[in-house]
Amino acid sequence: MNKYISKFVLMSAFAVAGTVGTTSCTDYLDKAPETEYEATDPYKNFTNFQGFVEELYNCIPVVSNSEYHTCFNYGEDEYWEPQETRLQSLNVDNGDFWGWTSAYYGYPRSGGSAGTTTRRDKGDLWTNAWYGIRKCNEGIANLGVLTGATQEERDLIEGQLYFFRAWFHFMIMEWWGGMPYIDTVLPPDVNPTLPRLTWQECAEKCVADFEHAEELLPIDWDDTTVGKVTLGRNNMRINKIMCLAYKGKTLLWAGSPLMNWASGGSREYNQELCQRGAEALGEALALTESTGRYQLASIDEYNDIFLVHNSGGKLNGVNEAIFQENLQDYDARWRWNMINDFRPQSIETSGIKVFPTANYVNYFGMQNGYPLPEDITQADVESGYDPTHPWKGRDPRFYKVIMFDGVQYRSSGGAGGSVELFTGGRESEEVNPNKGCFTGYMNMKLCPQLMNTTDGYKENNIMVLNLMRLADVYMMYAEAAAVGYGSPQGKASTYSLTAEQALNVIRDRAGVEHVLPQFLTSTETFLSEVRRERAVELAFEGFRFMDLRRWMLLTQRPYTLKTKIEFDRADPDNYNYDAPEENAIRNLREVTLLERNYTDRHYWYPLLRDDTQMYEGFNQNPGW
Repeated sequence: MNKYISKFVLMSAFAVAGTVGTTSCTDYLDKAPETEYEATDPYKNFTNFQGFVEELYNCIPVVSNSEYHTCFNYGEDEYWEPQETRLQSLNVDNGDFWGWTSAYYGYPRSGGSAGTTTRRDKGDLWTNAWYGIRKCNEGIANLGVLTGATQEERDLIEGQLYFFRAWFHFMIMEWWGGMPYIDTVLPPDVNPTLPRLTWQECAEKCVADFEHAEELLPIDWDDTTVGKVTLGRNNMRINKIMCLAYKGKTLLWAGSPLMNWASGGSREYNQELCQRGAEALGEALALTESTGRYQLASIDEYNDIFLVHNSGGKLNGVNEAIFQENLQDYDARWRWNMINDFRPQSIETSGIKVFPTANYVNYFGMQNGYPLPEDITQADVESGYDPTHPWKGRDPRFYKVIMFDGVQYRSSGGAGGSVELFTGGRESEEVNPNKGCFTGYMNMKLCPQLMNTTDGYKENNIMVLNLMRLADVYMMYAEAAAVGYGSPQGKASTYSLTAEQALNVIRDRAGVEHVLPQFLTSTETFLSEVRRERAVELAFEGFRFMDLRRWMLLTQRPYTLKTKIEFDRADPDNYNYDAPEENAIRNLREVTLLERNYTDRHYWYPLLRDDTQMYEGFNQNPGW
């Protein structure tokens, strides 16, 4: 750890050298003493100090693709081609969480002997987060130097520093558990001696920093004097709503079963922490709704939240994205291999193939609000689900996110432009054993549905992962309020909606019926729908693995299973390609591809062995 936080000293020196330009030794000797660089120069005015702070934004990780291929969904949601050994997802499936230190492709770090992209270092969360924390503390220690600034300018600088100090700690804690909370500048030549705190102890310190930042930052930088200089380009600047939302998320996570257990409590929710989380998330939502700072995208714009194509450089996210990953190479990185990975060999010959698992697609229930039956081969009278027409009447998001048999992949239409995912079909694993579709489904949330060779689909895509978006805040509030106030009708004092009503906001946008009465009889039954709603709404956005862990479901069936579907077309000679969900199938069956064998140690990633040797108090995670 110390080698990462000490990196600041060298990096700052290089940054300063870059600002003064290159000169010869003779030129330097000819300079007057007053022109020499002073150690306080980065902090003496707002412009300089904000330049110092800008590097914190650059420490935000690239999650989605720090390399030419990547994987970041480690739940039961995706299945990568099993013969590919370079992916961290294979290590995770095999229970080898050490893979984060060595796998060539993946997040929170990629391995390999040398970087091959300009953004590779940005994918190393462990290194960049500790470096960012060091930089925050350096900035906080020098706030007194900032004398030539207005009060607004001082508040903006201080608020950003406190937010990022909390945020980087939180990001580390998600993967590796409770850490020392570093809130001072540690000497770079002395090993630290700070003990690891429990998750909840660390969370309280994050919350204090988020609260400090919240008091100093505006809702929208465009409304500040400083922000007028960059009017219209302030969307990613840290603001009050971000602080409240991450404060609430930190408290909800701290109150979740895993973090409660890891902090010495039971394997159940901590109600008091969840209640506090609901209050913060409720305040974030109330401010959002009263100001319009963020808004849920319409269902017509739904796919633009995640991916835009031929946008002329415009980012995805619409006005729903609250916090996004690093923008390094944002306009050129989601192309070629990244796109080709989502389509089988019959459509795209190159790429490491990845497809949504059938078990995960089953979370996409019916439009009438019912979940699918546990056995998808059986009809369900109550929900109207019919295994001979399994894609009919589904949640509208299903048709936005999932490609199933007969869906067009080329706008030319006809059999040649629609996928054949039935058993033995053109895109199937049976026809392409190593590069075919292994699961019976394909992803069109992170890849254009229509793959035409003339529209630049391989080159002209922008997909910047949303690390937090407004729909997530509604769902976190629903969970926190239900647990914190003991009922689906529970609500925070800071917000007008109950837990049930907040979840229905997301269903209203999707065009799904409200939570059914049978799921409102208790907090636990309601939480089953909250979990399913998160699975559907946040599918393939990197949230599932964290959710399964914090709920302590990662080790339990059916969450350990990855499956595929097999089926035949009932009338292959008369297939309706205009409405593929209307076609009948037969012999539907669900087949297990993989079952993970996990124990309690798999709830945390292991720490780097060298780091755990630094000092006695920085101990390894249990079981590793």
